[in-house]
Amino acid sequence: MSTTTEVQTYTYVRPSTLTFADGRADLTLATSGGRTADGPATHPVFFDGFLGHPEQAATALLAVAKVARTRFYTPPGMLAAILRAADPVVTSNGDRLRFESFSACCGVYARYDALPGSLDGNVLDTGTTNVDFNPPMRDALARIGGLEPLHLQVGDDVVVRTLDTEVTEKKVPLPERWLKGFAEVQLASATVSPVFEIAASEARRFIRGLPSSGSRKPVWVVPAGRGLRITTRPSTEGVALSGLARLKPLESLLRFARSLRAYSAPYDVQGATGVWELELDDARLVLALSPESSRGFSGEGGVLWDLADEESVDDADLVSALLAFEPRIDIARLATESGLAKDRVTRALGRLGAAGRVGYDAAEAAYFHRELPYDADRLQAMHPRLRDATALLDADAIRLEGETAYVRSGDSEHVVRSTTDWDRCTCPWFAKHKGSRGPCKHVLAADLFRKRQA
Repeated sequence: MSTTTEVQTYTYVRPSTLTFADGRADLTLATSGGRTADGPATHPVFFDGFLGHPEQAATALLAVAKVARTRFYTPPGMLAAILRAADPVVTSNGDRLRFESFSACCGVYARYDALPGSLDGNVLDTGTTNVDFNPPMRDALARIGGLEPLHLQVGDDVVVRTLDTEVTEKKVPLPERWLKGFAEVQLASATVSPVFEIAASEARRFIRGLPSSGSRKPVWVVPAGRGLRITTRPSTEGVALSGLARLKPLESLLRFARSLRAYSAPYDVQGATGVWELELDDARLVLALSPESSRGFSGEGGVLWDLADEESVDDADLVSALLAFEPRIDIARLATESGLAKDRVTRALGRLGAAGRVGYDAAEAAYFHRELPYDADRLQAMHPRLRDATALLDADAIRLEGETAYVRSGDSEHVVRSTTDWDRCTCPWFAKHKGSRGPCKHVLAADLFRKRQA
């Protein structure tokens, strides 16, 4: 199977730095490209002020950056994990900053939310960009003490006017799985429900007691008295967990924790997406874990339904014009302002989420606006199943007989039958994955055909 990558050049006016002077630490995070409320910006400046709980904030930033440099799963036959430079994404939603990253295997999503009570300064703009997390800056963050004020600037107001100005440039091949992973994780997160919450003391006992390695097969974490225990028996009262070490990024922040919450996608005996949320002082550290450690979010395929929903294209364009980097998107307000029904707004947000333009916050059960600094024009081309389904449609390879579709693909004809749960296909791909990794190309083609015939 061939894969494609998109090379995006990060051009930083200067590297991110952390300096110590006059009894305080000054952290300047250099930005590279992105979108603000006024449109694209080369080096946006979002915030200039102090971060509350400085040692906690420094540790959280390091945790998000470390996830971006970690591979939690290495496929069999791969002699060494190839780690490429990856910079976290930061979004300013006006009253908060969100730092997001993916693991190298794309199966772990991390987000640090610096909430309103932790920001003391000027929010200069709203928007989304990449930020430079270089080794010297990470080393300096690790030296932040509890009593040192931490001054933070997200952005750099230095203007390059001459050819002599030093520019730090990084050409990073960004795998398309990053954009696909952001799209998939918000879709999965929007389906989760709260399962349990435990006190900080029990969270420390549970996380610190996890082995550094374990079976890749899902286990279930279930409440046991005031704490948690692990069972291999599937449970509707627990959260599936594959790859115990994938919870380890929480460990460095346990000393600051107030509580640990867990959410789960709908129960599945094969495992389901789990969202783990460490509640901190005026902040949260969130981990979303794919159903299996060997499965990255980028390959889940759940967004294919939203991308194939041609009826929502115009609605998504209308809704996107009304977004203004809100920390919590109000669906009722969007329905009123757009003149669309609430269900159409929700479908439009799903399509925008498939393009990485909104995220989902399980703690607030709401979408938030972000604009990833990637070229979204190639979104459909990045999904081979959707591309192949469209090709089957264009080739008149589908015929309907009642509720059953027959899809000719190569030398075979596959049968797609509608059921109350999902459409089923006779192809080998569906036999292997069922509906757990999104629709196969034949199911997608049949769905597109039915909609065009309606």
